[in-house]
Amino acid sequence: MAAARPLVSIIDIETGEAGEQSALPAVFTAPIRPDIVRTIHTNIAKNKRQAYAVFMKAGHQTAAESWGTGRAVSRIPRVPGGGTHRAGQGAFGNMCRGGRMFAPTKVWRRWHRKVNVNQKRYAVCSALAASALPSLVLARGHRIEQVPEVPLVLSDAVEGVKKTSKALEILKKVGALPDVEKSKDSKALRAGKGKMRNRRYVMRKGPLVVFANDEGISKAFRNLPGVEVTSVDRLNLLQLAPGGHLGRFCIWSKSAFERLDKIFGTTTTESEVKKGFKVPRSVMANGDLARLINSDEIQSAVKPAKAAGPKHAPLKKNPLRNLGALLKLNPYAKVARRVEITRSAKKAAVRAEKLEKIAKGVPTGAKKDKAVKAIGKAFHKKMLVDSEYAGEDYDLFTRWITVTKQTKAA
Repeated sequence: MAAARPLVSIIDIETGEAGEQSALPAVFTAPIRPDIVRTIHTNIAKNKRQAYAVFMKAGHQTAAESWGTGRAVSRIPRVPGGGTHRAGQGAFGNMCRGGRMFAPTKVWRRWHRKVNVNQKRYAVCSALAASALPSLVLARGHRIEQVPEVPLVLSDAVEGVKKTSKALEILKKVGALPDVEKSKDSKALRAGKGKMRNRRYVMRKGPLVVFANDEGISKAFRNLPGVEVTSVDRLNLLQLAPGGHLGRFCIWSKSAFERLDKIFGTTTTESEVKKGFKVPRSVMANGDLARLINSDEIQSAVKPAKAAGPKHAPLKKNPLRNLGALLKLNPYAKVARRVEITRSAKKAAVRAEKLEKIAKGVPTGAKKDKAVKAIGKAFHKKMLVDSEYAGEDYDLFTRWITVTKQTKAA
């Protein structure tokens, strides 16, 4: 992490080795806020747009007029005249051939966005702090595996370089050339209509070279593919976080690196350039929240844990399905249910015994008397044969009932 290294080595451009050291500016310890950077980048990027709109008279350059009702045609304005296919065609409407577009674009659209100065400064500080973390620089896609140190600070002699060939030699010595080659190899045709609008090619971003005094450095580095050159006094979020993504690979001159404290100030002293501005500080100096909470100092001061209080109200249970809820309403239900269970058990036992006897062929009841059977057969036969039976043999039927009752009683 950048805050853990109070000193940064200065790389000699002739030898490519570390020499003297410089203190790390306070801006590299600022909190990294991707949310702020993304929002501010989105708004700032809109401030370079140019207004566009369709021609205000497009689709209305005809003396079209509606025919009104009663002509069995729609009431859309129609082109006047005759003798051509154009005559009588619908006009003006967005559904008509040659008509205007729906809601034509206007040049007075709100193209630009106002952004608070303090928010812009906070975003720039976050982007600078992210550029000092190798993990974020690598995650952004930069090739810094051969770079000796991040942030990469070169001696002030780099500001006097005037030739691009010399600039290439310096980048090769400090291990930054692979990132330039990555940008060069990535150049390709744009996928969309921008090919027709003077932005035919796209290319990945390379290193950002930051200087304090331009003694030829801007002309030496500006023609390298993907490389951008800027003054430390004009650091821009669009360059420090292209696309709103943190972790731009920055190459600093010694003078530019040491000037950061004057431009952005520190956590205690105000900036000499930006009135009333100090480097923002993190809300928490130690991000290990679990360690803080469990420390002896905090645990000895906090109140003891409260006893478990009443839980939420118990669920309402249906007495028709839940025996416990039923007994609260009707204590006798337990006795009634036990009687019902006992009765059902006895009934099932009797039925099982009867079925067992039937299976074994054992008679389950007394046989009917032969006299009773004879009376019953005679009565049944009489009913089948005599179709006009009107109850003449009522005494025969009565006698059969009497004998049956006597047999059952016996």
